[in-house]
Parts: sequence; C-alpha cells; structure tokens
Amino acid sequence: MTLRLVGLAALMWLVTYPWRAVPLLSPGVDRLPPAAVAYLRLVGPGVLASLMAVNVFVAPGSHGRYHFHAGVDAVAVVVCVCVVAWRRKVLPGLVVAVAIVAFSNVIGNG
Repeated sequence: MTLRLVGLAALMWLVTYPWRAVPLLSPGVDRLPPAAVAYLRLVGPGVLASLMAVNVFVAPGSHGRYHFHAGVDAVAVVVCVCVVAWRRKVLPGLVVAVAIVAFSNVIGNG
C-alpha cells in the first residue's frame, strides 16, 4: 500500500468541503433565492459525479497517456443516470447499475 495519494485526497477535501458544507452550516440558507439553494444542494453530487466519471470513462494507456474506456461499468453508469432521470430517485438507479455489473461478473465479462 502506498501513501502517495493521501496529500491529493487532503487537498481535494480542502477544496470541496467548504462548498458542500455551506448549506449545512449557514443559518438562514432558506432565505436565499431558489436557484442558489438548488446550486448549493447539487455541488456535492456534482463533484462526486465528476470524480466517478473520470474513474469509469478514462483508462490509463501506454507511456502515461489516457484513453476513453467504455466497458460494463460505463454502461452501468449511463443506465443509472437514465433510471435516476426517469424515476427521480437515486436508489433505483444504483440498484440497476449494481445489478448490471454483478450480472456481468457472474457471466464472466466483468
């Protein structure tokens, strides 16, 4: 195990945590305009989604270069996003995505 990425994780926490904590820590956040409240509520999921997109759709290649990767995990993410948009709930999308990856692993394509 290596500790090389601990510093990067600490830096990412330092950069993203204040934006995720603003809605929780500021009194009277309900008095902000609705657009501002919606933005503050979506910052955390947006940050997590962007981090996961890099892990799912980008794969390391030769000579330190990266390339687009579209495997079963990418299909699961796209289907998850579609289910969440359709049902307006996160849990059904996650369940479908996990089922796709699990089924792929069972049949040996994962």
